[in-house]
Amino acid sequence: MNEIVGSHDLLLVTLDTLRYDVAAELAAAGRIPNLARHLPGGRWERRHAPGSFTYASHQAIFAGFLPTPAAPGPHPRLFAARFAGSETTADGTFVYDTPDLVSGLAKEGYRTACVGGVGFFNGQGPLGSVLPGLFEESHWEPAFGVASPTSFESQVTRAEEIVAALPPEQRVLLFVNVSALHQPNWFHLPGATRESGDTRASHAAALEYVDRHIGRLFAAMSSRRPCFAIVCSDHGTAYGEDGFTGHRLGHEAVWTVPYAQFFLDGPPGTEAAA
Repeated sequence: MNEIVGSHDLLLVTLDTLRYDVAAELAAAGRIPNLARHLPGGRWERRHAPGSFTYASHQAIFAGFLPTPAAPGPHPRLFAARFAGSETTADGTFVYDTPDLVSGLAKEGYRTACVGGVGFFNGQGPLGSVLPGLFEESHWEPAFGVASPTSFESQVTRAEEIVAALPPEQRVLLFVNVSALHQPNWFHLPGATRESGDTRASHAAALEYVDRHIGRLFAAMSSRRPCFAIVCSDHGTAYGEDGFTGHRLGHEAVWTVPYAQFFLDGPPGTEAAA
């Protein structure tokens, strides 16, 4: 990461509430082609979430604790605050001397921008302002939220506007919290009604919806120079397994999440500059 930070734009996308099993099934079935073409080997990596709900998980992620590979460790981290005795800080880790990754990248000259999704990013009240408050600029409106059937399209449009407004030389960290997977998601499943409620099938349909539009986000973030992207879930959610529904609870459906990291090529001629 020490070679990437300072040369590449950075994109962090959390597919809020996305379950690993659903993500893996859709990738294997060819139902999310735009995401799958960027997944290493066409597959999601199985990881463990750092928290069981949005606020806790994102506090950890922004402190450098991304979802952990679901295998015995220790696992070297991409990013870490300078901390004596850390067993997951390695030679390739980007180490910062600020309390969080966002301000650490800002100190390196990155413009930090947040496009919020679920309520913890809406800026409405003190609690909803903590996470977006880490960024130099943050954006949220009802069209980005969980109740909007076109939330991700609206978020991508704002992301495109943010990137287009940057000076060519300005590096950027863009964070997008995708709300479409979160309940309510019944409206993404053809033929479903409000009375049908949210189901594992509507959760899958919401991921297909995101896949139809995520290519625009990748195109925007690779329009100026190469980009290093992380796309993952912050936690999963239960749809009745073992009697559990929702998240903020300790269940395999909640703790196991999909993760991917990959490069997006910039315009011709920008690789050498990177």
